[in-house]
Amino acid sequence: MPKMTFVEPNGTRHEVDAPVGLSVLEIAHANDISLEGACEGSLACSTCHVVVEPEDYERLSEATEDEEDMLDLAFGLTRTSRLGCQIIMSDELDGLTVSLPSETRNMMK
Repeated sequence: MPKMTFVEPNGTRHEVDAPVGLSVLEIAHANDISLEGACEGSLACSTCHVVVEPEDYERLSEATEDEEDMLDLAFGLTRTSRLGCQIIMSDELDGLTVSLPSETRNMMK
């Protein structure tokens, strides 16, 4: 089974199993990683914003225009920012590492 690593804002790393077909958001929730996902993956917020390691970013499919629009609302946006609900795990993404931003903006509250 593929694995992935979440890096908390304080630097703590969590390597977890990453079942193929699940989103990074779903994997985070299954492993008690504090990645909010206020819209539950419906691409209506930016609270599952993650920063992908540059070497891993190149392995991802391109973000859709809808994802780019939501990312514009994310706090601490970087060149390798993505929404966790839009990264679907595959065997090719084994070893993926994402960092959680120090803050999120929940426009749904």
